[in-house]
Amino acid sequence: MAMECVTKLILAKQNPPSFTHSARTAVAAIASLLVARLLRLPEAYWAPITTMIVMQSSLGAALPISAQRLAGTVLGAAMGALAVTWFSGNVLVFGTAVFMIGIICTMLRLDRNAYRFAGITLAIIMLVPRANSVWVMGVHRFAEVSVGIGVGLALTALWPEK
Repeated sequence: MAMECVTKLILAKQNPPSFTHSARTAVAAIASLLVARLLRLPEAYWAPITTMIVMQSSLGAALPISAQRLAGTVLGAAMGALAVTWFSGNVLVFGTAVFMIGIICTMLRLDRNAYRFAGITLAIIMLVPRANSVWVMGVHRFAEVSVGIGVGLALTALWPEK
């Protein structure tokens, strides 16, 4: 009985992956990784991760979520860099920053998706130790996500799925 419920939850009723979708996604992921490496981005893997997220939607659906992801990434990177610059390693500051990003997104009337992406970027900037300055990390994170979004949207437009 329990296995039947699980099976019903995971089997595709609509929109299963196809050969074409798999090929488009693989080409886009490779292109994104190559562009990020060409730009010498230190964590180039974020570009194909972002591209694969973008590639799961049609161009019409991918545009708004991509804009929200970009806005959230900018906000999260800036807030994370500010918080680390002033209050490095403080757990309470991390929680406060997550809360403040939500308030800022509310004031800017941004979608919850932007808030989610801002929080993810904030966590990456604040919680992952690195040798570089947090401001450099924030710029790199924005560049990696931007490459991923750009390649994903370009391939979705150039090679649309029927």
